[in-house]
Amino acid sequence: MRYITIIIISIFSIQCSHSQINELGLYVGGSNFIGDVGATDYVSPNQLALGAVYRWNRSSRHSYRASLIFSNLKGDDLKSEDPRRTQRGYNFKNKIIEGSVGMELTFFDFDLHSEKKMATPYLYSGVTITNYKDYYFQNGVQTSENASSWAFGIPMAIGFKTTFINNFILSFEVGARYTFSDAIDGSYPNNTNHIANRFGNINNNDWYMFSGIILTYTFGQNPCYCVN
Repeated sequence: MRYITIIIISIFSIQCSHSQINELGLYVGGSNFIGDVGATDYVSPNQLALGAVYRWNRSSRHSYRASLIFSNLKGDDLKSEDPRRTQRGYNFKNKIIEGSVGMELTFFDFDLHSEKKMATPYLYSGVTITNYKDYYFQNGVQTSENASSWAFGIPMAIGFKTTFINNFILSFEVGARYTFSDAIDGSYPNNTNHIANRFGNINNNDWYMFSGIILTYTFGQNPCYCVN
């Protein structure tokens, strides 16, 4: 009888591990750049950011997540509080496409079995890969190299999410992206033909921020948060 009970529990655990719930939705917010051109304010969105987000809820405390976000990063020295940048007067724009995968961890249980209204702060991190246009500055003017590059990065986001209407979940999120590139603003061109056009702090890579909301719709099988 004992062995039969163990077998039944094992079968139930395996079934539960395959019963998950999915979320798919939209990201709407703003972006701002932190680098060698423009202001260095941490949360100061000045350009629109739009994208799509997918979550796979593995338990009531963590989810796997993927996203694709589009934005047009912008930097303007005249908006900086650094007098040296204000005097220099450079500005740039760069369209980016960011793909990100990682894990989201909630501070409290976010059990989608519950019929009660649920809410919790959360943290998100993982890895990003960003496509951006290659530029350099010629006589203070942003000049295109007619090419693009990819930069890996690390997302670090904090947010707050809550069950919304019916199967919808609403999230508010602010996230920084540290990139392994110093070329997004054109201060350190990837093309070695423009080495003479490099400027700024070569020891600091580029950062950018996303601040916005995520609205997702839950679908699929109900989650079964079991201990295997």
